[in-house]
Amino acid sequence: MTDDKNVLIRVRGLKTWYPVKKGVFKHTVGYVKAVDDVDLDVYRGEILGVVGESGCGKTTLGKSILQLIRPYAGNVFYDFPEGEKDLMTMKKKDLDEARRRMQIVFQDPYSSLNPSFTIFGSMQEPLIRFGMKNKEERKKKIAELLQAVNLPEDYMERYPNEFSGGQRQRIGIARALSVSPEFIVCDEAVSALDVSIQAQVLQLLMKLKEEYKLTYMFITHDLSVVEYISDRIIVMYLGHIVEIADTQELFANTLHPYTEALISAIPVADINQRRKRIPLQGDVPSPVNPPSGCPFHPRCPKCQDVCKTKKPEPVTLMKNGRPHTVCCHLVKTEERKEKKE
Repeated sequence: MTDDKNVLIRVRGLKTWYPVKKGVFKHTVGYVKAVDDVDLDVYRGEILGVVGESGCGKTTLGKSILQLIRPYAGNVFYDFPEGEKDLMTMKKKDLDEARRRMQIVFQDPYSSLNPSFTIFGSMQEPLIRFGMKNKEERKKKIAELLQAVNLPEDYMERYPNEFSGGQRQRIGIARALSVSPEFIVCDEAVSALDVSIQAQVLQLLMKLKEEYKLTYMFITHDLSVVEYISDRIIVMYLGHIVEIADTQELFANTLHPYTEALISAIPVADINQRRKRIPLQGDVPSPVNPPSGCPFHPRCPKCQDVCKTKKPEPVTLMKNGRPHTVCCHLVKTEERKEKKE
């Protein structure tokens, strides 16, 4: 089991709710529960994959950890050199300094770059903000960053519309690296790219992780990509974490029916290794009015009566000396059967 000393970020009871307002006086009549009572640890130096259907809360979770969206409740503890601090209770000035250690690579590389600025103009902003006042120093730093992502240094004088999608994403990665962060959230960082370009960007991210000793949270809906790049995987559904495990363990010994359905939908090129498809019935319920009990029970092919009324608590099983956590009544039922036998 991973040593607690290697925990870079501890998230406890995180809730990111958006108020729903109605009427002339805009009274709050409910909440969109985008992230609802999430606990997780991010270990230093790992690539933590986050997967799930669209609308499950993946991106909101990443932005909430970075405090780009202020959560409704909970704690986000970050391990600074001077000790662990809760980002939720930090003042704006201290939080701005903390953000130097945390960066994000957005899904759309074009919209994340100002079309009116050259690449130098876009990349120098974080450097100026964090104290690099000399223009020549900034140019030298940006040239080094562009070379690190396999782009010529003279590209800094060009505009975003002059680049391909893959090149723009490399520039976005270089900009995220400009302030020497420890933790980077990659929010669907390759989903807008062609498959051949995806492979190049994934290889680049893994190379930079080793060179700069980075920790990634890799958010995606593509399980093939997350299987390739991640050390551990979180599976989210309707704002909840339903399963956490090492990548090999998750794919070899899937415990939650929702994860089984997601994995069954991965295309397989070999006709002799086709998986049995597990179709999910119906649509994802509204996060404004989530179902009682297990949030997945209206679509679950293995639903029991208890699933409709009681929310499952996380159960952690040790598999090959590593924890495998799942929120499912079915797992508890199987455990009871094993004990009786």
